[in-house]
Amino acid sequence: MTSPSLRNVVAGYGTVNVLHGVSLDVPGGEMAALLGTNGNGKSTLIRAILGIVPVSSGSIVLEQDGQRWPLHEMRTEAIVDLGIGVVAEGRRLFGNLSVRENLLLGAWRRAARRLRERNLDAVFEAFPVLRERAGQLVGTMSGGQQQMVAIGRALMTAPRVLLVDEPSVGLAPAVVKETLAQIARLKTTLGLTVLIAEQSFHQATAIADRAYVIAHGAIVMYGDDIAAAGSGDAVREIYLGA
Repeated sequence: MTSPSLRNVVAGYGTVNVLHGVSLDVPGGEMAALLGTNGNGKSTLIRAILGIVPVSSGSIVLEQDGQRWPLHEMRTEAIVDLGIGVVAEGRRLFGNLSVRENLLLGAWRRAARRLRERNLDAVFEAFPVLRERAGQLVGTMSGGQQQMVAIGRALMTAPRVLLVDEPSVGLAPAVVKETLAQIARLKTTLGLTVLIAEQSFHQATAIADRAYVIAHGAIVMYGDDIAAAGSGDAVREIYLGA
């Protein structure tokens, strides 16, 4: 199994730190939810794992096949080549390209190129509507369908760890529920380790094995049963600001 761990991570942009001593674990084959409202550091944490945001102190380590990889010391290209895929916030698709063309852009690393057709079939099996609309320009699709393409493109990288950043942004509540359920199914069927950064507290905790609540760049609550505390005063104060 593949398992990323963060220990006392401080990271940010220039001289401004956004993460302040963040520690969390995502055991192999599990899904961890990183919960919090906008501006609290969820996306920065995802980017730090990918090597996009520099880590000024602390460590990010990937345990994989008996080896330990110090991601905080590696370039983004090398991190992705270890099998870490990402579904970016806002989807970041090419609207003037077709569904198939967007998906194939995900199969750029060597391991993914060898498995390109197999992975494309797996994506079409997971999202049958994408097979039906393989030639359609992505810019003409609904938000929910575009999110399917974004998830599919990440799967085309042949990931072992999947980072999902704010999949609910811009989607109707019913579509959010189905999108999160599909991510949970993919975790199980493909044996993925998943870290999902999300604002939808109850929907995310319903599918996650464990959860962390982040506020002002620090983990303020964590556990495998945060959902049970969802109606409590502590969660309302920390997470909802109530």
